[in-house]
Amino acid sequence: MTNVDTGTTELLCQIEERVATITLNKPHKKNALGDVLTPALRKTIALLEEDDRVGTIMITGTGDAFCAGGDVSGMGDRDGKNINASESSTSEKIENLLEKQKSLTLKIHELKKITIAALPGAAAGAGLSIALACDLRIASKNAFITTAFANIGLSGDYGASWFLPRLVGLAKAKELFYLSDRIGADECERLGVFNKVFPRDSFRGDAQTYAAKLANGPINALSKMKKNLNSALDQELIDSLKLEAAHTIESMADPESKEAISAFMEKRKPVFKF
Repeated sequence: MTNVDTGTTELLCQIEERVATITLNKPHKKNALGDVLTPALRKTIALLEEDDRVGTIMITGTGDAFCAGGDVSGMGDRDGKNINASESSTSEKIENLLEKQKSLTLKIHELKKITIAALPGAAAGAGLSIALACDLRIASKNAFITTAFANIGLSGDYGASWFLPRLVGLAKAKELFYLSDRIGADECERLGVFNKVFPRDSFRGDAQTYAAKLANGPINALSKMKKNLNSALDQELIDSLKLEAAHTIESMADPESKEAISAFMEKRKPVFKF
């Protein structure tokens, strides 16, 4: 296991079995975002994308929560600076928030490595947006989600209104936004928000095993799959066929594919060299 310096104790990171686990570490505030944690999260995600020791990135939280969203005591942008500060014009405030969203949830969504949100408990508001931005979501049996924005009179940010309808459909997403109900782990799995739910007592170990399987797989092929799938929802079929063709031909020339084919023919488990 290797520890990664994030610059703050509010965000922990370690690499084990090619899984980089980022842990939001403010348990006294349910791992709420803020002016220290959030910039460190942005920086760490960007660094891990280029780290050859890392095959998969897993984001989780300390204690019994994933992330409670923005710290209401410093509410405004997710870095703690009041978005209603009088010195900024409306257009400047919008552009400032847009840049913060692009460098966090958009970055996670477009990251070339597979990302996993591992929820030991609640994900709310912008914390839910971060979980939704990840490729996969796994959860403890006691986890739940809530959009929560309506509870503080906000319309929502960090991409939740884009991610959620693509998982649960528009009508259900509207209900989840408007009512801000708590949705438990079993219902989240049924709706397709959670990919897998694990027992509470074994959650941390189960999450590591789940992530390690991906991290030690054909990561170049998985990265291309991610691009194919992310693009498919917003383009014509012919464009998806073109992208699949390009990625398939590129994959055929990759040593990963050669090893996978050899292992299949030899009836053994493939060993990818990183």
